[in-house]
Order: sequence, then C-alpha cells, then structure tokens
Amino acid sequence: MSLFRKKSIAAVVAEAGDPNVDHGAPLSGGLERRLDAMHLTLLGIGAVIGAGIFSLTGRAAADFAGPGIVYSFIIGGILCGLAGLCYAELASMLPVAGSAYTYSYATMGELVAWIIGWDLALEYAFGAVTVSVAWSGYLVSLVQKTLHYELSPTLLRLTKGPFETVTGLDGVVHPGLWNVPATVVSIVAAAILYRGIREAAWVNNVIVVIKVAIVVSFIALGWGVISADNLYVNPHASGLLALVPEPHRILREGHSVLRYGWLNGGVLTGAGVVFFAYIGFDAVSTAAQETKNPSRDVPIGVLLSLLICTVLYILVAHVLTGVVRYDELAVPDPIAVGIDRIVELRGWSPVARGTFTFAVKVGALSGLTSVILVLMLGQTRVFYAMARDGLMPWFDATHPRFHTPYVGTVLTGIFVAVAGGCLPMSLVGELVSIGTLLAFVLVCLGVPILRVTQPNANRPFRVRAPWFVGLSGTAACLYVMYFLPLDTWIRLIVWLVIGFVVYFTYGRRHSRLGRADSATNPA
Repeated sequence: MSLFRKKSIAAVVAEAGDPNVDHGAPLSGGLERRLDAMHLTLLGIGAVIGAGIFSLTGRAAADFAGPGIVYSFIIGGILCGLAGLCYAELASMLPVAGSAYTYSYATMGELVAWIIGWDLALEYAFGAVTVSVAWSGYLVSLVQKTLHYELSPTLLRLTKGPFETVTGLDGVVHPGLWNVPATVVSIVAAAILYRGIREAAWVNNVIVVIKVAIVVSFIALGWGVISADNLYVNPHASGLLALVPEPHRILREGHSVLRYGWLNGGVLTGAGVVFFAYIGFDAVSTAAQETKNPSRDVPIGVLLSLLICTVLYILVAHVLTGVVRYDELAVPDPIAVGIDRIVELRGWSPVARGTFTFAVKVGALSGLTSVILVLMLGQTRVFYAMARDGLMPWFDATHPRFHTPYVGTVLTGIFVAVAGGCLPMSLVGELVSIGTLLAFVLVCLGVPILRVTQPNANRPFRVRAPWFVGLSGTAACLYVMYFLPLDTWIRLIVWLVIGFVVYFTYGRRHSRLGRADSATNPA
C-alpha cells in the first residue's frame, strides 16, 4: 500500500455531508452545523488574544526589539497573513473537520497527513498546556500583587509543577508539588466542550467581549500619555527607524550574542518570539464541519480574526513601549506594569490604580481561558478527523445527545490537565511554536500544489498569486523555524518518531483509504 495515497476532494466533501441541507441536524458523523461567520471570527479572536498580548510582548521588547516590537508584530502578522490566505482557500475547498491534516491528505498523501495531524497536537494540546500554566501564573499574581494576600509556601507549591520551585516568605526554596489551577481550568474547558459546540461558542463570545474591552481600554487610556523619550531610542536614525535600538553584543549564557537591531537578536528574532501570540487563528478551520456555510464563513472567520488581532497587537505594543521604557518590561505581567504607569502619569488615586489593575488581570484570566477552550476544540476536531479515516482509535465517537466527540474531549482534557499540572511552561512553549510553523509550511505548500493537481476544483475563495503567497509563506515559516533552539528541534524529532511508531503499528493497518485500495486492487 502506498504511503502517499491521497483522498480525493470529492470524497472529502462527501464525507462531511451537504452544508446547505438541514443546518440543525447532526451529520453522519454526529457533529452539528451551528456556527456562522461571527462565531468563527470570535473563536479566532478568542484563540489569539491571550498569552501573547498579556505576557510575551514585554519579554520580546526587553530582550530583542525594544520599541521596534511594533515591527515584530507587523512581521508576525504578515507571516500569519500569508498562511491565513492559504488556510482560507483550502478551507473553502475542503469544508471539513481536520484543518491542515485534511488539506495535506488531499494534496500530499496519507503519510504527510499523518505527520501534520500528529504535529498539530503540538500546537493545540501543548498550546493549551502552555496557556493553562500562564493562567495559573496570572491567578497567583492577581491574588498576591493585586489583592495583597500572601499565599503560604504550601499553597504556592500547589501552583507549581514538580519540575519547578517556589520561594516562601522565609526565603527558603521549595520544590513544586502540582499546578492545581492549571489542572482545574483545563478540566473546566473540557467540560464546556463536552456539553456542545454552541455552549463553547457562547462562553467564548462572552469572554472575547470582556478581554477586547480591556485591551481597547488600555490603548485608549495609554495613547494620550505616550512619551517620545521611551520610543525613539536610536540617535543615529530618524522617523520610525528610530524605534529600533542600535545593535550591540552582550554576554548571555557564556556566549557573545547580538542584541537589538533588525536581524538575528533584534526585530526579526522578536518576530519569532511574538509569533506564539498569533497561534490559534487556524483553529477556526477545525470547526468547518460544524459551520452552516463553511465555504463562505471559514475564510471570513480566519482572515477577519487575524486582521483584528494584528491591529490590536500593534496598538498595544506601541502604547506599552510608549509609556514604559522597554528595558523595564522583562516581567511576567507587562500589561499590569503598563497600567500602573498609565495611572501614575494620569495622576489617578491608588484606589483607581488597584481597580484598573484588578480589571486587567481578570481580563487576562478570561482571555487565557478562551485560548485554552479554542485550542482544545481544535485538538479534538483534528483527532476526530484522523479517527474517521481510521488512523486513530476512539476519537471519532460522538455523544448521542450533545453531538460532540466526547471520547476525544475527555482524553484531551485529561492530557492537558495532567501535563499542565506537572510540566513547566519553558519545556512546552517552544514546542508549540515549531509545531505550528510546520503546519503552516505544509498548508502554504498545499495551495500551489492543488493549483497544479486539481486546477478545475471548485474554489469559493481563491488566493491571488497563489505561487507567490504559498512559497513566500513557506519560506517565511522556515526562516523563523531556523532560528529556534536546537533542543526544540530535537524534541520535535522525538515527537515525530513517536508518531511514526503509532502510524506504522496502528494507523497504516487500519486506514480506511488503505483498506478500500486493498479491496479494489487485491495483491
């Protein structure tokens, strides 16, 4: 049996059922078409506005780009925009659950589809783990720094995994026990997804309204107190170029490395760091099989959510580095630091400062919750599609009442809850980025490949200049991957080796397409 056998576009669309018939009825696979373009746009915003805007912005500005972090977000937005256009075309052609996995199955064959489906677990499942750990950190910050309630060493140990440490009030360092908040929020998200896609979308919509209101308030209040002294830091440049600090070498981990400037160590490296902030917009495409008019609504949801989030990121980065000097932002909660400075510059009372800081951190917790929700949604739908193709067991079972892939939801919830409880963010964060980038590479390649192999296929959304967009997106993603640390590549290879073992011991033997080929062409 060929490792590169492909599913035809007609077969993929037929499996999903006709999206124009009986929108409220469950499909043959048990999923319901309940979502529209607005739901998908809000799902995209729910996935993207989270850890990146509330945490990564400060570190990327302090360590790499300075006020030039604005350019880093622009570059990251362009990179994701290229991938987003490719997602939009493929999603309009193949409006089914599975996202990049399904697209790869139709363009490059089963083995590549397996690789990308397995790889998407790095983006969605490990992404949810990473954000759950960040959620726990913001909760501790809210309790201790904003509400001024000092947690005992025992309670602090219950907010860190066993591979991390905490420092008690007496200055003694203790090993962590289990990150209970990360586990709890993961279980809650899984419970919401278990109940149904409408319930999940409703919860996400409420959260998106809260966190976007917080972000817009931050931009509006900070815009009037931006200081040019914080922004224009390069005396040898003029205009917007003065936002980027001059490059110089520093000693980091025993090595002399470049810091600031445009290239490696500067704005481009900052773009690689903040790229994590955009992760999740592609999860919109995994809900295609639960969308009323996927050929129209999925492209709108992908591109509109990405555009809105990019604009918000750029404005937040500009305000944050305009009110706080960039070298003061290497903290876990840079937005809270920015709020304190805005309140100080506006001369507000300590009560007002505390109230606004509290609101920002509650908004951050809400925002991170929706990210976990949408990433877990994406994970369950990808494995649902793989199981329907016979490449995975169990995950295609749907609940007779709620019409959700409940077995996959339970297993994903358990994995995220356990991993979030014991693994540190530093271990899983970079895995998420490289997994996402690999998915983007294959999606970007899929568009020009299908233009050659399926030139007459129906494309409700068509990318203009498909070769330029597809190959440019591929090259940009590979460039960012190149600068990721070596240990991240090693972990990716180990993860893929595990995936190959699963595929060759189970997936290849149970592949429905393979069994059909064997029945048609017996050896």
